[in-house]
Amino acid sequence: MNWEAFFILHRDLPREGPGAPEDVIWALDTAGTGEAVRIFDAACGPGADTVTLAEARPRATIEAVDLQEHFVEAARRNCERFGDRVAFRQGDYRELKGEFDLIWCAGAAYFVGFIELLDIWREHLGPEAAIAFSEPVFPNDPPSELAQSFWEGEGEIGTRETHLAKLEKARWRVCGTRLIVGEPWEGYYGPQRARVELLRQTTSDPALIEVLDEAEREFTIWDAARDEIAYCL
Repeated sequence: MNWEAFFILHRDLPREGPGAPEDVIWALDTAGTGEAVRIFDAACGPGADTVTLAEARPRATIEAVDLQEHFVEAARRNCERFGDRVAFRQGDYRELKGEFDLIWCAGAAYFVGFIELLDIWREHLGPEAAIAFSEPVFPNDPPSELAQSFWEGEGEIGTRETHLAKLEKARWRVCGTRLIVGEPWEGYYGPQRARVELLRQTTSDPALIEVLDEAEREFTIWDAARDEIAYCL
């Protein structure tokens, strides 16, 4: 993967993964997250979910982290109206200090491995705190060939049941689960499709063309198997 070309495609998009404000609010309510709380937004991207967290909990203080500087800059711009109660830094989401009442991680835990990551975060949870994270899943077991091809190269993808079994073995209590499927993915892919079309008109860079081809392959598979491609929150 040519990461410079990848981020040309992904720069200035409203979000870096499927999801909707309703998913964030569901997680806050299901976890029983209060008002004057401390929240850690891990791998915040351009800040779409950070905005929802700040709006849904107007007395909360939020620390948002992303490894990519341009995402941090975009997120900071998108959250200017919240003032200093929302702080951003560039860095590794495994490196945090202090205790939090909620750790939010949308679609990025599997880069490390969610059990390993949750164990790192465990010591940073305050009393009655929770972690909300979304993980790729196969809604159907066995999954179709299309669903398997969509996640090809992304490691071992489980089902809701296999994820729950891993969490139970690692001594985590699960408050609830919610499938992220269908419309929240359209909200992610819609702006990305438009950017692919725009870049097609302006680039002759082979590396970028390869990235655009891969993105369109992803769109095509998702279009054909919308109900089979999901995250579990």
